[in-house]
Amino acid sequence: MFARKHRPATKKLRSKQAGFTLTEIMVVVFIIGLLSTVVLVNVLGARTSAQVQAARANVTALTNALEQYSLDMYDYPTEQQGLDALVDQPTDTTAAGSYRRGGYINSVPLDPWGRPFVYERPGEKSGKAYDLYSLGADGQEGGEDENADIGNWS
Repeated sequence: MFARKHRPATKKLRSKQAGFTLTEIMVVVFIIGLLSTVVLVNVLGARTSAQVQAARANVTALTNALEQYSLDMYDYPTEQQGLDALVDQPTDTTAAGSYRRGGYINSVPLDPWGRPFVYERPGEKSGKAYDLYSLGADGQEGGEDENADIGNWS
């Protein structure tokens, strides 16, 4: 009989100890949210920085290919020929040079935001024979930080 009286007290004690309080759950959710925010801010910042660096690297690579093209063809591609002239020999070439077999690059890359690079001839922003640039993250002329244009003048 003693065991029977003792059992309900143990059962009652267990039900009070089972689970978490609402306050404990709220604290854990708050901490997880705070940690997630810190991680997201750091990861997104690194991604944006990497995209800007990739755009600069692509501008440099395309600039080098354009310089090689001009050495061989004695001029830069026209604006109508565009950057595709670095991949395939233009049919409307009036220059006296000789086009490099296989082209100057394998394919014309898109900028890190998935848009084509802008090639303008004659150049106005760079003070060179051409301007080559990405419109940045916002896809608009001008801007600041990751939205700034990234070109052969910067």
